[in-house]
Amino acid sequence: MKNKKIAIIGIGNMGTAIVKGLVKSNSISPNDIHAYVRKQATLDKMKLLGITTFQSNEEAVRNADVVIVAVKPYHIEGVLNEIKPVLTEDKILISIVTGVGLKVLDEMVGKEMPIFRVMPNTAIAIQESLTCISVNGNTEACKDYIFELFNVLGKTVEIDEDLMAAATVLASCGIAYALRYIRAAMQGGIEIGFGAEVAQFITAQTVKGAAELILQSGNHPEREIDKVTTPMGITITGLNEMENKGFSASLIQGVLASYKKIKPIQ
Repeated sequence: MKNKKIAIIGIGNMGTAIVKGLVKSNSISPNDIHAYVRKQATLDKMKLLGITTFQSNEEAVRNADVVIVAVKPYHIEGVLNEIKPVLTEDKILISIVTGVGLKVLDEMVGKEMPIFRVMPNTAIAIQESLTCISVNGNTEACKDYIFELFNVLGKTVEIDEDLMAAATVLASCGIAYALRYIRAAMQGGIEIGFGAEVAQFITAQTVKGAAELILQSGNHPEREIDKVTTPMGITITGLNEMENKGFSASLIQGVLASYKKIKPIQ
C-alpha cells in the first residue's frame, strides 16, 4: 500500500476506532495520521498513539492525501465548508456520515474529486471490521488503494449506494446485535454455574468460532447447526425453546425496525 497521509475529521467513537486500527495495522506511520482534537482527554489519548494533531480541521487536511470525515450528519456541511479551501482535487474524500449520499457530497464539495461512502463498524479498531464501500464517478484511479486500506482494517465489500442504509443496519448496528446475544448467553451461563469472567470468555470464543465456521466454509448456518442437533438432544431442545419465545423473529424485527428508522434519511 502506497504511503499516504490521512486526515481524520471527527474523533468520536468511530474516528477513534479508525485511528486505533490504522496504528495497530502498522500500514501507516502514526505521524502520517492527522487530526484536530478539541477535547483535552481525547487529545492526550491521540498523542499517546503518536498521531499528528493540529489546531484546526483545515490544518489537518492541508497536507493530507486522504480525508476521512466521521462526523454527525448535521455537522457535515459545516465541516466541508471549513476544509473546502484546502480540499483540492488531488485528494481523496471518504465519508462515514450516515444518510448523506454521494450526490449531496459532490454538491457540497463542488469539485471534481474522488469521493467514497464507507460504512465500517467499531471492530475496525482491532482490524476486524466489515466495511461496505460505495463510489462516485471519479474514483477509478484510487479505488484499489481505498479497498487495500480498508482490507488492512478487516474485510470489505463494494455495494450499490442504494444499499448503504441496509449495510449500516446489518454491519454497523449488527455489532450491537451480536454483543447483545453474547451478553444474554453469558447471563444464561452464570445462571447455570459459571462465574461472569469465565462465562464471558466461553461465550465470546464460541461466537468467534461460529463466525469462522461460516466465513471459512461458506456453509449456510443451518448446515453447521445440523451437525450439533442430534435427535432428542439437548441442542435441539434449547433451539426449539428459543424459537418458541421468538428468538429469530425478534432479531429479524429488530433489523427491520432499525432499517425503517434509517431509510427515510438516506
